[in-house]
Amino acid sequence: MKKEESSERPDNTAFTQQRLPAWQPILSAGIVIPGFLIIGLAFIGIGIALFLTSQTIQVLERDYTGYEQDSPCFSCTSSSTKNCTCEITFSLDKPFTGPVFFYYGLTNYFQSFRKYGVSKDDNQLSGDTTYFKSPQDQCFPYQYDSNKKPIVPCGALPNSMFNDTFELFHVVNKTKKRVPLDGKGISWWTDYNIKYRNPSPVNGSLANAFEGTVKPINWPKPAYELDPTDPNNNGFMNQDFLVWMRRAALPQFRKLYRRITEGDYAAGLPAGDYSVTIHYNYPVLNFDGRKKVVFSNVSWMGGKNEFLGIAYLVVGSLCLVMSVVMLVVYAKFKFKEDS
Repeated sequence: MKKEESSERPDNTAFTQQRLPAWQPILSAGIVIPGFLIIGLAFIGIGIALFLTSQTIQVLERDYTGYEQDSPCFSCTSSSTKNCTCEITFSLDKPFTGPVFFYYGLTNYFQSFRKYGVSKDDNQLSGDTTYFKSPQDQCFPYQYDSNKKPIVPCGALPNSMFNDTFELFHVVNKTKKRVPLDGKGISWWTDYNIKYRNPSPVNGSLANAFEGTVKPINWPKPAYELDPTDPNNNGFMNQDFLVWMRRAALPQFRKLYRRITEGDYAAGLPAGDYSVTIHYNYPVLNFDGRKKVVFSNVSWMGGKNEFLGIAYLVVGSLCLVMSVVMLVVYAKFKFKEDS
């Protein structure tokens, strides 16, 4: 028994017996108080920079849910109304500095709900056609349609894809001038280049790869026809689809719809009157949701976020207060020891 125990004992070295020399800081008042002071000043400086930068970011929001009877989209909220179009207007008193980002926003929408978030087939979305005819169980109840045909892409998450579309016009002398909207590259690089893949075309056609399957129940057209103007923007590589599949963490969120970076509006939106034509398709009133369009620009810190700057200011101020308190306490007891 003694031999077995000695054979299992670690070698008697400084490393295995944890006898290596180590440096352990002694947190004296001379280190802690200046440390808190330096951290507080640094945080306050960063907080001021973040807060002032956030104030320069322009944001314009317009609700178009149609909940109120005087809303221009009220007539589109009825479930019996199909292919409804409404229009909202707004005016800019000063130029909206570009590049301008065009978002749609949703409220009271819980994309972070786990059962909803996993309701998809990652094998389908990676282009594996063997799962087209036999969707995985987590897609239930959006695996098959009423005729028992497999749904591609299956699941609640793809099925609920946002499908309102927008057109932006600049009203000049009562004449509408279309503002070009750029939808290229609006998704995450990792989603477009790594996470999602289209199936290989069959006989040169992407539609043939989906043969024997049906579109999601709430989709107006199948995946391979999402963008008839651009063959490279169809299937699981469609930019709007990829943006939707990147789930939001909070129930109130906005997702990028388009960028305004072309033509006469590359430098931004000039002051004046504008109108947004909305092709209203996405119902939200049945779960007390709200919809809005959002225009915003960005800075080196990203989008408008006053909370981040305020948080830095609060933490920095607390560090300064604590350094003063510790200095007073240290001086008081230190002087007592000296006396």
